[in-house]
Amino acid sequence: MTEVRPGTAASASLWERDEEVTAVQRAVDALCDEGTTAGGLLVFQGEAGLGKTALLAETRRIAERRGCTVWTARGGEILRSVPFNVVRQLLRPALMSLLEEEARDYLGEWYGIAGPALGITEPGDRQADPQGVCEGLVHVARRLAGRQWPLVLMIDDAHWADEETLHWLAAFVERLADLPVLLVVARRPGGTGGESARLLDAVAAAAGVSDLSSLSPDATAGLTRAVLGPHADAPFCREVWAVTDGNPYDTVELLAKVRDGELQPVEARAAELRDLNRSARGGGIVARLEELGVDATRFAWAAAILGTDISVDLVARLATMDRADAARCAERLRGARILTEPDPATARGDDGDLEFVHPLIATAVYNSIPDALRTAMHGIAAQVVTDSGRGAAAASRHLIEVHPDDDEELVDQLRQAAREHLAVGAPEAARRCLERALREPPTPEVHPRVLHELGCATLLTAPATTIEHLRLALSMPGLDGPARVDAVWRLSQAMLHNNQLEEAVRTVEAEAIRHEPGPTRLRLHAVQYMWEGLHAGATISPDRSQRLAELAAGCTGRDNSERALLILRGFDAMVRGENAEEVVEVCDRALVNGRLAPGLGWTDTEWGIELLLMLAGAYAYSDRLDRAEAFYTEALRAYESAGWNGGHLALAHAYVGLGHRRRGRLRDAEASLRESLRIAERVGRGLPLYWTATCNLVDTLLARGHVQEAWEAAERHEFAPPYPATIVIPDPRSVRGRLLLAAGRTEEGIDELEAAEKAAAVRGHHNPVMAPWAADLARALATEDPARAARLAADVRRQAERFGTDTAIGEALRCAAALETGQRALGLAAQAVTYLEASPCQYEHAAARVEYGILSGSAAELDRGLALARSCGADGLADRAREALRSGSRPG
Repeated sequence: MTEVRPGTAASASLWERDEEVTAVQRAVDALCDEGTTAGGLLVFQGEAGLGKTALLAETRRIAERRGCTVWTARGGEILRSVPFNVVRQLLRPALMSLLEEEARDYLGEWYGIAGPALGITEPGDRQADPQGVCEGLVHVARRLAGRQWPLVLMIDDAHWADEETLHWLAAFVERLADLPVLLVVARRPGGTGGESARLLDAVAAAAGVSDLSSLSPDATAGLTRAVLGPHADAPFCREVWAVTDGNPYDTVELLAKVRDGELQPVEARAAELRDLNRSARGGGIVARLEELGVDATRFAWAAAILGTDISVDLVARLATMDRADAARCAERLRGARILTEPDPATARGDDGDLEFVHPLIATAVYNSIPDALRTAMHGIAAQVVTDSGRGAAAASRHLIEVHPDDDEELVDQLRQAAREHLAVGAPEAARRCLERALREPPTPEVHPRVLHELGCATLLTAPATTIEHLRLALSMPGLDGPARVDAVWRLSQAMLHNNQLEEAVRTVEAEAIRHEPGPTRLRLHAVQYMWEGLHAGATISPDRSQRLAELAAGCTGRDNSERALLILRGFDAMVRGENAEEVVEVCDRALVNGRLAPGLGWTDTEWGIELLLMLAGAYAYSDRLDRAEAFYTEALRAYESAGWNGGHLALAHAYVGLGHRRRGRLRDAEASLRESLRIAERVGRGLPLYWTATCNLVDTLLARGHVQEAWEAAERHEFAPPYPATIVIPDPRSVRGRLLLAAGRTEEGIDELEAAEKAAAVRGHHNPVMAPWAADLARALATEDPARAARLAADVRRQAERFGTDTAIGEALRCAAALETGQRALGLAAQAVTYLEASPCQYEHAAARVEYGILSGSAAELDRGLALARSCGADGLADRAREALRSGSRPG
C-alpha cells in the first residue's frame, strides 16, 4: 500500500499502484540495457477513472528520466471510425520532422504503402491492400525504433482505438521479441466488440494484464488529507470513499470541488459530498457548462463534435463565433477543467491546440448536445473540415452522422470519401461511407453504382455481404456496359470466396447469354471456364474440354480474353494429362514475347490471380519449371512491392514453395511454405490459399522424410476431410493418402487414395504427377492385391507416356519397378534413372538413384543417390542410402 503522505495530490491516481510502477521501472531498465535486443509490453486494464492515464504519465516520467524517447497516442470514443487515427498520432509526427525526400529514402518501398495511411504522402490510384498497409506500418515503427532507441510507445484508451490501428498493434506486438521498444497500453475491460475486441485480447494475451483496482478506504483517507489538509476527520474521509467507490478520478474531482467550495472536511459536512460528486462528472458536466454561459457551452459542444485537432479557429467557425469570443471561451473552459492545452511532453505536432481534460468529459459533453443540434453541427463540421483542405475522407466521420435528406452532393462526397479510404487501405471505413450513402438515398441512376462500389469495397472482408449488394445492383436498371460486366465478375469472385463456386459458374454463364458474340461474351465465357476449372466438386461434362479446346483453337492471343482462354485450355489439358508439348505450346501463345501481357499482370485486378496461377501451374507440371518459377518469383516481388501482404502474398509464397518442391530444393520449399502459412493464418483458415500452403507443406515434409512433422502439421492446420470446393495443387487426397501410409495407417491410407481415384475420375484429372494417387495406391496394394496393383501401375505408365514428360514417365517406371523383382525390377529402375536424370525434379531423380543402387547393390549408385538426397534436403532418403551402404553394397 502507498504510504499516506501529504503533498501528493499531483500523483493521486498512483496511490496503491506500487506494483504497477515497479513493473514499469523494470521494463524501462530492461529497455535501456545496452545489450538488449528484445522489446517489452505492459497492458494496464481498469474501469474509467482508476488511474490508467496517470500510470502512463508516470511511465513517461520514468522513461524520460532514463533518457528514453516517448511517444503517446490516445483513442477516443467518438473517433473510433477514423481509420489509422491512433497509429497516426503515434508515428506521424516523427516522420513529419523529416523532409519528404528524407522520409522516402528512409522508408524505401514502404513509403508509398504506409505513407498515405500516416498522412505523410498522397495515396496512389490503386486500392491499397489492408494487410500490406498494416505490414508497412509495422516496418515504419521498426525503422523509427532503430533511429530513436530507447523508444517507449504508449497508447491510452486503446479500447477506443480504431480497428485499423488495432490490426497494426496486434501485428507489431508479434515483432516485439526482436525489437527494442517498450509498448505500454491502457484499456478498459470490454468497451468494444467484434474484431476490435479480438485484436485487443490478442495484445493483452501477449503481455498478461495488470488489472487496476479501486482505492482502499485508507488510501482514500490519505489522499483526502493530502489535498484538504491533515485536519480532515475520519468520518468525512470514509464518506469520500463511499461516495466515489474508491475511484481515483472521481476522488480527485470531488476533492477539487470540496476545496473550491471551501467545504470543511468534517463529519458534519459529509452529507453534502453526494451532491458535489454528481456535479463533478457525468450529468454534472452539463451543470458546469451552464454556469459558464451559453457561448462557452457552444464552444465546448463544437470542440466535442470535432473530437480531434481542436483549434480555436476551427471551433470558432463551427460554433459561428468570432475569434476573440472563441479565445475567451477557451480560456474559461480551461479554468473550469473541461479543456486544457496538450501537455508539451505528449504533444506530437498535431494541428490542435486544445484537448479535453479527460475522455470521460469529452464523452459527457458530446452526449449533452441535443440530438437534432448534434446532427446539424456534424453537417457544418463536415463543411469546415472540407474547407480546411483535409479532404472528403476526413469529413466523412461527420457526413455519416448527418440526417438523410435526398442530398445528391452528400452521396457524391461519401463516394469520394470511400475511394480515399480504399486508397489508404481502410475498406471498413469505405464500407461505412457507402452504406450511409445508400440511406440518403442515391438517385435511381446512381443507386446501382453505389451498390457496385460497396460490393467491391467488401469483397475481401465480407464476401456474403458483397454477394447481397452486387445481386441487388445487377437487378436494378442503370448498371450497364463495362460496369455491369465488372459487377458480375466481382460477384462471381465473392461467391468463390464464400464457397459458392457452382453459383459463381451459373451466374457468369447466365450473364454471357445476355450478350451478343464479341469480346464481352468471350471474356465471360473465359471467366465461366476458369471457375469450372477450379471447381473440385463438379462432374465435368464430357464435352466441356472439347468446347474449351474449340474456343481456344480459334484464339491467336490478340486480346486478354483470348489469352485467358488459351491459359484455361492449357491448364485443362495439363490436369487431364494430355500431351505436355501441346500444353506448353498453347500456354506460350497466351504470352507476349514470353511475358505476361499488359493488363494480365499479377497486380492487375481485371482477371485476378487464379488465372495466372493456372498458367504457371500448367508449366510447372509440364516440366517447364524454368518458366513456372520465373512467374512465381515475379508474383512474389510484385506483391511485396505493391504492399499486398494478405492472401495474394500467401499464395505467392505457397507457389514459390511448390516450385522449390518440384525442383527438389526441399529446405527452401519448407521455408517458403511456412511463411505462406504464417500469412494465411492472418487471412483465415479454410480458404483455398490455406489448403494450398498446408497441402504443399505436408507433401514437402514427407519428401524430406520428416513423417512426424508432416503429421503434426496436418493436425495443426486441419489437413483432413472435408476438402475445399476449389481444386488444390497437388491433389490433397493423394497427399493425405501418402501421409497416412507413411504414418503406418495403411488401411486408412488406401481408403483415402481410393477416394482420390473416384474424385479424379469425376473431374477427368488424369495427370499422374499432379494427382499421384495411383502410384502410391499400387505400392500399398502390392502384397494384398498384386493383380490390382499391377493394373494400376500399367495405367500410371500409360497416362505418363500420354502426357510425355520425363518426370511422369520416370515416376511411372519407379512405380513399376517397385512391383517387380529380379532383373525385371532392375531394368525398370535403370530406365527410371535415365528419365528422371533428364527431369528438372531432382528429388525424384535422387529417389530413383537410391532405389536403383539398392536393387543393383552398387555403392557408386548409392553414393550418387546419397549426394543428391543431401543436396535436396531429403533426410529420410539420405538415411536410406546410408543404411544400404552400411549393409555392404558392391562398389562400382
